[in-house]
Amino acid sequence: MAPTKKGAARREQILQALAGMLEGDSNQRITTAELAREVGFSEAALYRHFPSKAKMFDALLDYIDEVLFERINLIAREAEDITQRCHHILTLVLNFAEKNRGMCRLLTGEVLTGELARLRPRVQQIFERMETQLKHLLRTARATDDIALPMTASASAHLMMVTVEGRISRYSRSQFRHRPCEHWNEQWDVLAQALFHAPRAHMAL
Repeated sequence: MAPTKKGAARREQILQALAGMLEGDSNQRITTAELAREVGFSEAALYRHFPSKAKMFDALLDYIDEVLFERINLIAREAEDITQRCHHILTLVLNFAEKNRGMCRLLTGEVLTGELARLRPRVQQIFERMETQLKHLLRTARATDDIALPMTASASAHLMMVTVEGRISRYSRSQFRHRPCEHWNEQWDVLAQALFHAPRAHMAL
């Protein structure tokens, strides 16, 4: 049975509260009792919308997945050169983490401990899908746009993703002091020069 409009609103309220609580001390375990107090429901009411705390975190990951990949797919279809498309995708992810601190902590996996540890592969899958999308864009551009890459598409996509993941991790680890977009455009210019402007003779096959 599909959830009612009121039920969907309650689910969203619960998830927003949970995301807000994740912005706090990452070492502090969030209990359903605390979450219930935050949203003003009883614990029983929480469980009417989500059968377990893990399902709440699952729903947050669904949201991250949907929001990011809907936009990534749009960027991938834009009529821009490969450098701009890669930059837009990476900037999208960094901006999302910066503006959604609770989601940022979820993306680092640091809040997925205890019974929630089983969800870590889902976080890994999100980053792997991003890397796969970048590899596909690079391979297509190399075949159709006559670009030169100093490394394979796989190695280039990997370098971009570890750069993004490192910035997100630093943001969370610093208690949100070091923004992931700090100095990003300047550093991207240097990275892009290395990735996309190699001499044809050094192009990876």
